[in-house]
Amino acid sequence: MSTSARITSCLYRQAGSAGITSVQATRGLRTLSTPTINNISPASRSTRRPNVARQSYNPLLRTRQAAALSTTTQRRFADVADDAFDPNSIERESDEVDVCIVGGGPAGLAAAIRLKQLANEAGNDEFRVLLLEKAGEIGAHTLSGAVIEPSGIKELIPDWLDEENPNRFTGATPAGGDTMRFLTEKRAFWVPTPPQMHNKGNYIVSLSEFTKWLGERAEEVGVEVYPGFAASEVLYKSDGSVKGVATNDLGLGRNGKPTDRFERGMEFHARVTLFGEGCHGSLSKQVINKYDLRRDSQPQTYGLGVKEVWEIQPEKFKKGEIFHSMGYPLPANTYGGAWMYHFGDNLVSIGLVTALDYPNPWLSPYGEFQKMKQHPFYRHYLEGGKCISYGARALIEGGFQSIPKVAFPGGALIGDSAGFVNVPKVKGTHNAMKSGMLAANAAWDALQDTNDSGSVFLYSYEDSLRNSSIWKELKEVRNMRPSFHSPLGLYGGIMYSGIDAFLLKGRVPWTFKHKVRDHEATKPADECEKIEYPKPDGKITFDILTSVSRTGTNHEEDQPVHLQVKDWDQHTKETYPKYKGVENRFCPAGVYEYVEDATKKEGVRFQINAQNCIHCKTCDIKAPNQDINWQVPQGGEGPKYYMT
Repeated sequence: MSTSARITSCLYRQAGSAGITSVQATRGLRTLSTPTINNISPASRSTRRPNVARQSYNPLLRTRQAAALSTTTQRRFADVADDAFDPNSIERESDEVDVCIVGGGPAGLAAAIRLKQLANEAGNDEFRVLLLEKAGEIGAHTLSGAVIEPSGIKELIPDWLDEENPNRFTGATPAGGDTMRFLTEKRAFWVPTPPQMHNKGNYIVSLSEFTKWLGERAEEVGVEVYPGFAASEVLYKSDGSVKGVATNDLGLGRNGKPTDRFERGMEFHARVTLFGEGCHGSLSKQVINKYDLRRDSQPQTYGLGVKEVWEIQPEKFKKGEIFHSMGYPLPANTYGGAWMYHFGDNLVSIGLVTALDYPNPWLSPYGEFQKMKQHPFYRHYLEGGKCISYGARALIEGGFQSIPKVAFPGGALIGDSAGFVNVPKVKGTHNAMKSGMLAANAAWDALQDTNDSGSVFLYSYEDSLRNSSIWKELKEVRNMRPSFHSPLGLYGGIMYSGIDAFLLKGRVPWTFKHKVRDHEATKPADECEKIEYPKPDGKITFDILTSVSRTGTNHEEDQPVHLQVKDWDQHTKETYPKYKGVENRFCPAGVYEYVEDATKKEGVRFQINAQNCIHCKTCDIKAPNQDINWQVPQGGEGPKYYMT
């Protein structure tokens, strides 16, 4: 069976198992349904993707595909009902490419586009760049504020906003005025906007829409874009270098045993593999540990961004206006801040970032966000409006001192898999895209100098990163985020950050350290003040399940729980008495619960509602005993974000 037939089969099977519509499935199919590129003559490759993109859904295609699979299907599924059946006994199909990119965010797409630009300029039609994205559609798992600095996209696609470009991005709102406030419970005090946060020349966008647009541009230049494929395993050569990745097996039941829908995952072998999974990616964690990439850096630290998109009354809309605030509702010992961006037509993006090194286990980032919306400064704009979208995502906050080594044998980390967010600037997309382009340049050069069998090491990526705008920018602000953990706390951090932003600008001989990893900062519940959150009013504030319903999240129930806890009873024993259900409060999607159970020694049993998971990764970061491992579910599942 051809590789494209195998991929097409996976796509339809994922569509059925994950509840993806036929329209979603065929969007991915349009990039996959022609014969694999190895079987296409060079003369036809240049026109393959535009032709495929114009295909409409053909219901006969699935019938033909089923016929092509009939022999293989019988062979594969004959013994599935046998409890002794071992999925690993079935050899996975594989495909060979030049570069495999894991993650369809701005970093991965920028790397993919740049690689194909270089290949096309060199007349190398056979150079294959393949991109795997776990979401059912490109952009469906992408969430940010977002105000973007356009330096990255201008370098990659100079005419991205040009009126003469028929494929220009149409969702960019030019940034207007900047407003910064320090909030108390009822009042908002003006504070000067730090120079790093000035937004002249920047644009407010929906990052999910921007990413979707980038995916279309990637297809145009010949990138093989495969949405709905969740890379779940790193493959290695005998010499220890990365060989590529494998996707999840499909059709496993909740007990981990194959069902009659079982289908083995697929391997993608590459000369270079780039990991652009975003913050705290499941495979990025593995390669960081295997190659000890943090040996010369400090641990990463994170924040949780909780966001809504509202349609507000036209008279309250201030197109392009940018609001930031700090202080209320977060306590003085917790770093974070809020935003509201006016974009599009009567739309506002509003959200709160809570640093995940907060100490009080009674605190709920979701609950704090609901409180924040009731503040007069924000409520004024939301009253009379309508919430149309919700989402949440962990984000990188460690900055300069937490950047790991980014290259390893056979591949590299790009974007937030490495961590290039400029926290004081409240931006990271431009750096993510720049890192993807730097890695692409390094990969292209390395592959011209290496024979097909040799392992590749992207030495020039490390060097170019240190000589880039990313390095300079992050080094300049390296002390601002950790300054909030000085003995003076919040106010001392504000004071130091102000001095550093306006005067020092990082030109000092010292570098502050991040004191502890985020999960280590959590104190026992008995040592902290219990927080009771107001009941939602259903107009400005909402219960968590109502919010999750706005994410479009879907997971098939009959599959292994992708939030891996080895022993749920042991987890309860070790975690609940000390932290009193911290998992229920740090999760912004109602995934974790402790349910009253008189038969248990602790009086409760631990429950994981994996179907609610919106893939924010907070549990993997904040779990006090680090015994929750976030792994990818079946491809195509999770949230389907809108305008985030």
